[in-house]
Amino acid sequence: YSKAGVLLPTVSDEPRTNYPRIVDYFTNFLKLEPQGEIESGNIIVGTNWAQDAGIYEFTMGATGQKVKGRYTFVYVFEDGEWKISQHHSSVMPEGTKPQAITEEEVKNLFQLWNSALATEDPDAVAKRYASKAVLLPTVSDVPRTDYDLIKDYFVGFLKKKPQGEILESNVTIGHNWCQDAGIYEFTMGATGDKVKGRYSFVYVFEDGQWKISHHHSSVMPEGTKPQAITEEEVKNLFQLWNSALATEDPDAVAKRYASKAVLLPTVSDVPRTDYDLIKDYFVGFLKKKPQGEILESNVTI
Repeated sequence: YSKAGVLLPTVSDEPRTNYPRIVDYFTNFLKLEPQGEIESGNIIVGTNWAQDAGIYEFTMGATGQKVKGRYTFVYVFEDGEWKISQHHSSVMPEGTKPQAITEEEVKNLFQLWNSALATEDPDAVAKRYASKAVLLPTVSDVPRTDYDLIKDYFVGFLKKKPQGEILESNVTIGHNWCQDAGIYEFTMGATGDKVKGRYSFVYVFEDGQWKISHHHSSVMPEGTKPQAITEEEVKNLFQLWNSALATEDPDAVAKRYASKAVLLPTVSDVPRTDYDLIKDYFVGFLKKKPQGEILESNVTI
């Protein structure tokens, strides 16, 4: 683009009138790996300027999708080479055909999200959501309405190493949108626990690919079966805590406590009612390199 170049892009309302703003647009657009082909062009040649206007089509290497649009390029001869002074790109005004998708392909969109979970990368998961997505997660009261809030939720959730499986699916397909709602079950790789819930995904076709516009996840309202545990397994839970003591890492010990835990320690008058206070206690206690042994145990389940 020329020094005074103007870009009116296809998928942004913002005129790009300087170098940084033009670069900003292509930072996202190039993630689709676009390659264009001119289908019809109309050329005008002037003195140190030229114009080419017509129809072009892009193939998105990242998705294989094809997108057709109208273009106008005005070129100027600047600093010894031809550069773009004005670039106006727009969708075809008579509309485009809706992006075709089958019921089976809608169901398989879940696997794109599930595969992102498997990376254990919150950024990779958040990128599966559309630009104006809303996430109503299973274990947070906070609606997640932008990229940063969605990513923040998965920072915590991915520590459980979840992998999901759809048990029951109900699909609806519309014009460049589709919906999948039903029952799914997660296996938490970090603990082996299985958690069943209800889900609604609404997908939209955005920037050449299907993304999650709305995701609502909730617990089963009629309740879940209690987590089975034996008396012996209860006794062995002490060893998880004892092993954490052996690391001499206050953080590792504090992580053995629940989110709303209370610790009334042996050698401190201060009730420890949150993560930081619990960790603070073990900073001092672990200097003694303690290791425990249960001499007498009475279990209730």
